[in-house]
Amino acid sequence: MSFTINILLLRFSKSLGIRNKNDVTVRWSNESKPSLGGVSYFIVFLFSTMAYAIIFSSENIFMNEQYVGLFLAAVLAFAMGLADDAYNTKPLFKLAIQILCGLILVWTNSVILASTNYYVNATITVLWVVLIMNSLNMLDNMDGITATVVLFILISCLISNLFFQTNHTNIWAISLVTMIGASIGFLILNIPPSKLFMGDAGSQFIGLFVAFFAVNDLWNSAIGVGINNWLSIFVVLVAFTPAAADTLTVVINRLRRGQSPMVGGKDHTTHHLVYAGYNEIGVWYVFLILSIVSASLTMLMLYLLKEKTGFYIAFFGCYTLAVFLFLYRNTIKYKAKSPQS
Repeated sequence: MSFTINILLLRFSKSLGIRNKNDVTVRWSNESKPSLGGVSYFIVFLFSTMAYAIIFSSENIFMNEQYVGLFLAAVLAFAMGLADDAYNTKPLFKLAIQILCGLILVWTNSVILASTNYYVNATITVLWVVLIMNSLNMLDNMDGITATVVLFILISCLISNLFFQTNHTNIWAISLVTMIGASIGFLILNIPPSKLFMGDAGSQFIGLFVAFFAVNDLWNSAIGVGINNWLSIFVVLVAFTPAAADTLTVVINRLRRGQSPMVGGKDHTTHHLVYAGYNEIGVWYVFLILSIVSASLTMLMLYLLKEKTGFYIAFFGCYTLAVFLFLYRNTIKYKAKSPQS
């Protein structure tokens, strides 16, 4: 369905969703293409909700407060992203909506259980939602990167769901399978050279979606087997390694230059791989490999948690550190050949 919707959007839109037509400062591609990939994500999400409600009519999913929270926050994130695609909304407005999305998840009991203090957990959860929505939005600067990273994070969340949940036909597993399919349907048209972009509507929506499922399936995974939940930090770090390494690198480099981390530019790890000699498809392959390795290690860590040998997963943090150092060193060693960086 995702692929079909994207094909239809391409056929019926010549200028719809194309913004910053002459602005190539932030986006790597110098071609104007529809930024409508997020529309297919959202439509598939709505369709899956309706289909589940019809097929499993005995289970009223709208009595599930966590799902209601996900639904409301997802609609809000998509609407905000769509407005940004159309009107270039103010950063403070975007931040306010992201905080509201985090608060909605907290109010509907989707909270990171990092401590015994509710307010500490609520604050961490809101910060987490804001961080992931911005991180994936920043990562969406070159064809195929964000959708690939998201695809394998969602696969990790699904494996966690199957490990720790007894009801494998629940709405959570179905929602994850749906978004995995939507990501594949979008990636077919987004792998370099792409035919369309994800847009802020897509990055904000999928960022909220990924942040939500990471809370229950990654952040709180250790609790289900009675292991100290601080070990889950390493599970999250490994699962989000490609996005985390890019975001941390960009923030450090921009602060060193006295720039705001929130201002766009061609100084991401993806860009510096091009400066190092990779072409766009080569950069995508690098992030594809990193995403596959991250997901594979995450699955191994989840298995260790299930077997209650979770102490060993702390050593997997070395992988995240190694990837960060590799990408960060690359940004120091290779610079843009043009004045624009």
